[in-house]
Amino acid sequence: MSESWDERIDAFWESADGARPAETLAAMAVLIRERGDGDPDALYEWASAHDFLGREAEAIPLYREALAAGLSGERRPQAIIQLASSLRNVGDPAAAIDLLEEHAPHAVTGSASQAFLALALHDAGRTDEALRVALRALAPTLPLYSRAVAAYADELVTVRAE
Repeated sequence: MSESWDERIDAFWESADGARPAETLAAMAVLIRERGDGDPDALYEWASAHDFLGREAEAIPLYREALAAGLSGERRPQAIIQLASSLRNVGDPAAAIDLLEEHAPHAVTGSASQAFLALALHDAGRTDEALRVALRALAPTLPLYSRAVAAYADELVTVRAE
């Protein structure tokens, strides 16, 4: 039985080596060519390979193209988070915030969107909001003090606004 494309993608990521960018991109290019032009999954994986190699500026339009092409399933929430992270890394935290404020936690990514939102808010100079988002995401994971941490998070913004 031959491996599916997704299984070969998984194998690629298990062995991806950021110290060998040319080889990494070449290996991903082989997989990408198996899909049709404009395939959202292939565009996402190609964007991810560039992102993995620290080429965020090249990854950003690829993520956008994948999303516009109808990327769905488990890759969609990952693409949104990765696009936002790349935007933040190239100095556009406002665009990252816009993406992530509307992105709820997802079964695949958990509260990762909130972690990246907190980072983007911090980069935008909105530190109280960043701390609030981070604490609100953390609160449900606490075996004790969950309600207290959530209340303090809410209070943090309220007190600062007064």
